[in-house]
Amino acid sequence: MQIPFSSSERASLGVEWELQLVDRGTRELTAGANEILEELRPDGAEEHPKAKHELLQSTVEVITGVCTTVEEALADLAGTVAEVAAAADRRGLGLMCAGTHPFTDWQTQLISPKERYLQLVERMQWLARRLQIFGVHVHVGVRSPDKAMPIVNALTQYVPHFLALSASSPFWVGCDTGLASARSKVFEGMPTAGLPTQLPDWAGFETYMETLISTGSIESVREVWWDIRPHPGFGTVELRICDGLPTLEEIGVVAALSQCLVEQFDSQLDRGYTLPTPPSWVLRENKWRAARWGLDADVVVDEKGTVRPVRQALLDLAEDLEPTARRLGCEAELAGVERVLAVGASYQRQRAAALAADGDLRAVVDLLLAERENGLPTSGPATDGPATDGPVPGPAACAGGHAA
Repeated sequence: MQIPFSSSERASLGVEWELQLVDRGTRELTAGANEILEELRPDGAEEHPKAKHELLQSTVEVITGVCTTVEEALADLAGTVAEVAAAADRRGLGLMCAGTHPFTDWQTQLISPKERYLQLVERMQWLARRLQIFGVHVHVGVRSPDKAMPIVNALTQYVPHFLALSASSPFWVGCDTGLASARSKVFEGMPTAGLPTQLPDWAGFETYMETLISTGSIESVREVWWDIRPHPGFGTVELRICDGLPTLEEIGVVAALSQCLVEQFDSQLDRGYTLPTPPSWVLRENKWRAARWGLDADVVVDEKGTVRPVRQALLDLAEDLEPTARRLGCEAELAGVERVLAVGASYQRQRAAALAADGDLRAVVDLLLAERENGLPTSGPATDGPATDGPVPGPAACAGGHAA
């Protein structure tokens, strides 16, 4: 089976941001995407070019065009989000983003009326129905299919870095999960989600996809939702590991890291280097550690079991990538790694908000709405006092039940 790869300009960039629609009164996740997208649909067009349906009617996905720089991608997102936000506001809805909604029950949600999503739910049943999760996806252009799988394999060593930095889903259906990223564990329930299958080259990818399709496991390549995957139609490597990010600044950080890493690996391949393929047990262990402990995780860095704090690993990575960032024009966005570490990742900020409100998770929604509108705060749990990394005590803590 041949899978055409639409080669892209080197290090071109695209970003997808899955936004939650919430009722400003109840703070519940609320359907409204159908009406909003219909209002925004240009005359004569089937849909808005940069605002799309997602699985749930309470979600609008905003996407960029093909961009050259991170700055351009952020401006592109901001323009479309302004349109969506205005249409949502007219309906009493606000926009926010995090890996999960803190308390809305997934069983109350309506599936978008698109054949693709209806078929997915019919096929996957409970696994698909509970996908009340939200992420940020970054595409980086690759010029050749021969480079796609080596770059995917090499990028997997940075799964814990991206997940810890973006972790924003400590709560699930009204309870504190004790995790930094519950979203990543929910999504792993899908049979073709999670860490990518390690394949040596494009021919191996084609053979694997042919086997999945011929055995009825999937109908198309689009149904393989790896944390990092090649996207043949776009000619990109797509990083899908990140939880939903509340602010454009945080999106800029992960976009800069993504673009710089892919560009660096692309250059190394041009110079004849063989990119690393980390052992699968290390990848699984490190992803778990990042999902559980977020920025306080110690990650395994070699097969001998050496560990180091993911915070320091992130700082070292940003420093290593500075020359590449200067060439790509994303040095300022890459420097945002330090700012996120300083104020705390979203899961920490959310827990601090819940703690300050005696466990009332509506305060978490208010925080996320404000951050989406106003940007990353200047201070947070990492600057105001001890980080809040364990379950929040009180009604928001899981103890055999949940609190709304």
